[in-house]
Amino acid sequence: MDTSQIKQELKTSAYSFLKDNKNLGSNIILLTLGGSHAYGMDKEGSDLDIRGIAINSKKDILLGTDFGQVVDTVTDTTIYSFNKIIQLLKSSNPNTVELLGCKPEHYLHLSGAGRELLVNRKIFLSKLCIHAFAGYAGSQLRRMENKAARLTGQEQNEAHILKSIDNARYSFKGRYYPFSGKDSINLYIDKSAQEGYNTEIFMDVCLNHYPLRDWTGMWNEMKAITSSYNKIGKRNEKAVSHNKLGKHMAHLIRLYMMCIDILEKEEIVTYREDEHELLMSIRNGEYLDDNRQPVPAFYDLLDEYEKRFEYAKDNTSLPDMPDYKKIDELQMYINEKIVKEECI
Repeated sequence: MDTSQIKQELKTSAYSFLKDNKNLGSNIILLTLGGSHAYGMDKEGSDLDIRGIAINSKKDILLGTDFGQVVDTVTDTTIYSFNKIIQLLKSSNPNTVELLGCKPEHYLHLSGAGRELLVNRKIFLSKLCIHAFAGYAGSQLRRMENKAARLTGQEQNEAHILKSIDNARYSFKGRYYPFSGKDSINLYIDKSAQEGYNTEIFMDVCLNHYPLRDWTGMWNEMKAITSSYNKIGKRNEKAVSHNKLGKHMAHLIRLYMMCIDILEKEEIVTYREDEHELLMSIRNGEYLDDNRQPVPAFYDLLDEYEKRFEYAKDNTSLPDMPDYKKIDELQMYINEKIVKEECI
């Protein structure tokens, strides 16, 4: 589906809410593609995701209220309020940062205020993207490993769980009270005496004078990961049956590509034209073996991007925080125009 076809689709009754919703209509300042179409990873049958931004009303601005966002699940459309998108962009939220780096022809509607956002997109960039994108990438990795594990036997499944927990533990040092001396948490796989288990994960824990709340936080994270592998909900069954493991793998690599661009070039590049062939080969299952498991070559590729990310993180010239002063000035400028009922 090309851009002209998408614009025609938006005129159908399914998208009538874009005109009829009191917070949308002429308030929409930016309308663009989301998901696979935005990344250049779509193929026949890919869902059409629409993303956008709408200015707040004069009433909202003066009363300090905010509609936040309008979500239409049937068409998979999300339109953020201007004031909410500003807050999300300040925190380098990947799902919203990507709205500012789409291909020019993918902007289905762009008003003066929308262009102001695009022109000033660099004021939102900062080292906060390191943690924001790494967090999303970590989540994507666990989803990938989770779905891969559902296709394996019990012993392989246990290994997947341990690997997923180890990936999560990588960030523990920066978020929880550090271990000292002989303190340690050691996780490993050994033979199991439980019925139905050949092997299982065991743990050796030695912690002295350690903050209870930090231990509870780590324990809850490890527990949540373990529990997630024991649940096969309808959504996960559908993901496995529809061969979506490759899609999760491709999006994991894409997240690293996008964040490396931000760190190295200070540019937001949502549409991955240069890496299109690689990403589509991953999505189409070329990095899966006959049992639909990720092959070693994929983990080699992932390791390469993780190393590039680490280097970019350590050598970026981005500021620690976004340019709050300029962001506030931009937000005030646009909101003042709305209050004065001036054209923007």
